[in-house]
Parts: sequence; structure tokens; C-alpha cells
Amino acid sequence: MTDIDAYHGPAEAGFGDYVALLKPRVMSLVVFTAFVGLWIAPQPMNPFVAFCAVLFIALGGGASGALNMWYDADIDAVMKRTANRPIPAGLVPKQDALALGLGLSLLSVMMLGLAANWFAAGFLAFTIFFYAVVYTIWLKRSTPQNIVIGGAAGAFPPMIGWACATGGIGLESLLMFALVFFWTPPHFWALALFMKEDYHKAGIPMLTVTHGRAATRRHVFGYTLVLAPFAIWLGFTSVGGWLYLSVSAVLNLLFIAGGWRILRRSEDQAIADGYRVEKKYFRLSLYYLFLHFLALLAQHWVGAW
Repeated sequence: MTDIDAYHGPAEAGFGDYVALLKPRVMSLVVFTAFVGLWIAPQPMNPFVAFCAVLFIALGGGASGALNMWYDADIDAVMKRTANRPIPAGLVPKQDALALGLGLSLLSVMMLGLAANWFAAGFLAFTIFFYAVVYTIWLKRSTPQNIVIGGAAGAFPPMIGWACATGGIGLESLLMFALVFFWTPPHFWALALFMKEDYHKAGIPMLTVTHGRAATRRHVFGYTLVLAPFAIWLGFTSVGGWLYLSVSAVLNLLFIAGGWRILRRSEDQAIADGYRVEKKYFRLSLYYLFLHFLALLAQHWVGAW
């Protein structure tokens, strides 16, 4: 029995500790992509129904986060980046996180089905399962491709939002999926470049641990080249236009240039400046995804006007 399993904690944890289990900062970007997918879909939704749908998708995302924290409590405790999460910090018992995750999973799926449609609800249920079971329990600890395959979980939300409005899947939603899916590896590998020791201590087979930082740098740059065509292609669909294409072109040039700088750097250079370029690229990756979806939203409003 581990220290975490033996933890008996306080009788009643604070509300904020349970909110932290839902990974609100991480899930905020995911929820935003779902909202954009819903809002730009060709079939408009009643604003109140749309609000409810996004709320239930957010609850489903939070449920995934709670289940992830429940299962990963042992490795969170040894990683500097995650040691202060509610379970390893001794604020919330593991069984509470499991109960919260399962309860919110059931609630979010049922309510999304009633508010929008059951296709979208089934899609949300599959996404929760994929993140909690396929990624967290299986892939994360077994293969350096954990982020590549597991990244699908974070790429499904814009498709779920689209499905809420349309009841199905379209080329546009598939390309939004591809945008997030191919963005995920360089985003997380950039983080892994300057957080390798955390993953090493936790025994997670991140690419930096299994293949080294030099190979990871090559993969980061390679994925920026794979990502760009899908991002641009989205601009030539019914949800795209001149505004989105302009923003996407600039962002992809910056992203490719950043990946090239990472590729050309030696480990000695990175250590010397405290991984300044890698950290800057990681921040750029956050802006990259957010601004792409914001541009889709702006393009939709321009079209409406």
C-alpha cells in the first residue's frame, strides 16, 4: 500500500480542492475548441441550449481530469510539476476523485444527450473513456507514442461541439480534429524537453526519456510540417475564409520557424540558457491553438455580418 492509498485526510476538503481535480486551466482550452466547433457549425442552435451543451462538455472534460488524477496520483507525487495537485498534496482522498470523476461522467453524458442529441452524448462518453482508460491507464505508461495516440482525446471536443449542432460529422470537424491532433505532440514534447527529469523520475516513457532530446527535437520540427497543411486546408472549407487563412499562415510560419530553432539547438546551448527557446516555443504553442480557433470564430462572425 502506498502513502497515497493509506491517506485518510481531513473529513471535508475545500470546494476549491475538488475544482482543482477537474483541471480547469487545462480543460479551458479544450472547452473553447468545443464551443467554436458548436458555434460555427452550419446548423444554428438556440443560445440557451448551446450554453447548456458547452457546460455539459466542460463537465465531461472535468470528469476526465478527475479520473486522470485518481489513477496518476502515484506519479503526480514524484513529479515537480504535479506534486501540488490535490491528491498527492494530501488534500483529497483518491476515492473521492474516483467518485467525482465517475459521477460527473454519467451526469455530463446524460445531460448532453437530453440537451443536444445522443450522438454527441455518445461521442462525449467515448472521449471520456479514451482519455481515462486508453490514454491514462494504458498508453501513458507503456509507449513513447502516448502523446501521439492519446492526443486524440483532446482533439475530439470540437467534433463533439459540431455534433451537438449537426447531429453528425463533417469535413470541417475532421479538420478541426486534425488541427488539434497534430498540434498535440510538438506542444507536449516541447514541455518534455525542459521537464525530462520529471518524466524520468516518474517512469513515464516520454520520447525524451526513451529516445533522447535530440530525437525529440527532430520529431517536434517534423510535426510542425505535418500540422501546417491541415491548418491551412481548414481555411478552404465552409468555415474558413480570408481572415482565418491570414491568421493561420502567420501562425504556421512562426510555429515552423520555432520548430526549426529547436531542431538546430544543441543540448549544451539549451542548458546554457535554461531552455529559453524551448519554453518560448511551448508558450507559442498555446497561442497557436487558441488563435486558430479564435480566428475560426471571428471568420464566422465576419460571414454573419
